[in-house]
Amino acid sequence: MSLPEPVSRIEDRLWQAVVDADEYSAVAVVHGALAEGVDEETLLLDVIARVQAKVGTEWAANRISVAQEHAATAINERVVAALAHRQDGGPYRRGYRGRVTVGCVDGEWHAFPARLVAEILRLRGWQVDYLGAQTPTPHLVAHLHHTNPRAVLLSGSIPTHLPTAHAAITACQAVGVPVLAGGRAFGPRGRYAFALGADRWAADARGAAAALEADLPHPDPAAARQIVDDLPHLADQEYTMVVQSRGMLVKQTLKDLENRFPALREYSDEQRERTAEDIAHIVDFLATALYVDDVEVFTGFLLWTAEILEARNVPAVSLVSGLDALSDRLRDFPRTLKLLREGATAMLERARTPAPGPGPDLHV
Repeated sequence: MSLPEPVSRIEDRLWQAVVDADEYSAVAVVHGALAEGVDEETLLLDVIARVQAKVGTEWAANRISVAQEHAATAINERVVAALAHRQDGGPYRRGYRGRVTVGCVDGEWHAFPARLVAEILRLRGWQVDYLGAQTPTPHLVAHLHHTNPRAVLLSGSIPTHLPTAHAAITACQAVGVPVLAGGRAFGPRGRYAFALGADRWAADARGAAAALEADLPHPDPAAARQIVDDLPHLADQEYTMVVQSRGMLVKQTLKDLENRFPALREYSDEQRERTAEDIAHIVDFLATALYVDDVEVFTGFLLWTAEILEARNVPAVSLVSGLDALSDRLRDFPRTLKLLREGATAMLERARTPAPGPGPDLHV
């Protein structure tokens, strides 16, 4: 019997099939590797997950289009499904461990990481209720009442969903179900997961499985808490004021930019729409940084956006003008103004420092 093909070579072949939008070849790659003796967990995490990460990197670098990125993600999802529903296996081959719920924060459309976690847990003997993308918190809690799982595994990729994640964490714990958080949204080493009161955090699917196997503390439903109990800085109401004035801020900032740069008035409707979307994203990340009281949420988004813009031949320093316009509108909010100033400083320092190479992938 021949030795299994090296994982790196399997990854290369799957990438080629995915970028060619060839779903059948992609499925054949993983089924062939499985037949050669490569185990399912390795295929899911060391092949498929890495290919999906590359999809995000290539999109950010403008080497593949949005349509190609969507097609590649859809094919990877079909590959995972084909691997999970093959005829020669079942979900509980290692014994029944208990029931868990896996889902995404409400508003979170990046469900692929959660799907990988769900499949790894099934391989390790858990009964998994996979709820997919953007699960509304009231419906999540109703599901918990119905199923009484051992834990909820909550996934988030975009930091702007952290306030919603906070509400979901406290709601799950209020009915006695512990929460294990994971995904890029929860920050380096899960610092936002812990700030929001999650019971555990995992960096990846293997870490999530290990956390479950080590057991989770069961929260006391009687120990209900308020948002300000976890995040006392929210008492200043700056986060609330920025969120409530979001629409006005976007509209006024766009008008201010037109006054500063009259050329913007000649933009097409599509260009104006894209500019307004960029301003809205800035406001959303600014609000999230206020919520968790951490400037890195804001500066990280700005630096990532700068890379995206420059890959598309748009001067990234233009973001500073938007920050200046927002500062004029928000000068009565000290925490907000400090974040905007630190964001502008980070952008200007970046402009003065040559980039060492590709930055981290924040897309997938």
